[in-house]
Amino acid sequence: MTDLAPPGAYGVLTEPATLKIQRLLPGPIERVWAYLTDSELRKKWLAAGQMEMKVGAPFELVWRNSELTDPPGTRPTGFGEEHRMQSRIIALDPPRRLAIAWQGSGDVTFDLEPQGKNVLLTVIHRRLPDRTMMLRVSAGWHTHLDVLVARVTDTAPAPFWDSWARLQTDYDQRLPA
Repeated sequence: MTDLAPPGAYGVLTEPATLKIQRLLPGPIERVWAYLTDSELRKKWLAAGQMEMKVGAPFELVWRNSELTDPPGTRPTGFGEEHRMQSRIIALDPPRRLAIAWQGSGDVTFDLEPQGKNVLLTVIHRRLPDRTMMLRVSAGWHTHLDVLVARVTDTAPAPFWDSWARLQTDYDQRLPA
């Protein structure tokens, strides 16, 4: 990892069902925006899915976490090779804000703020339905953002599933029961 986004940059709860996690990435802001909105770039760190850049536009996100890193690590029991989620854009202010409603697990806002040659990415995931989902989502965002940092800094990411499993244990100890 780089000094921009150390792997120890844990997310925090800002409200009982709201996770906030940040990463400082090399800019410019348009480059980081593309990693959020372009399906081909987004599938390298999070999930594929074509988006119409319009508030209210529905789309489907497709996760294939085992394809994000080589090697992928050991996939935990209960996780398939693919996960699909119906989503909808609920706020849009290119290239600074994208907010998405995620079916069954709240909504996610991505805010981008230029900081010199870098860009601060703030991810806020609201309305997490329960602690089990909160732990999965916290470890997931942390791992996915670490993969994003690796992609934009041209470094090799750690095995996805091994990182996710370790981070889920870490978040279980960090977040209130």
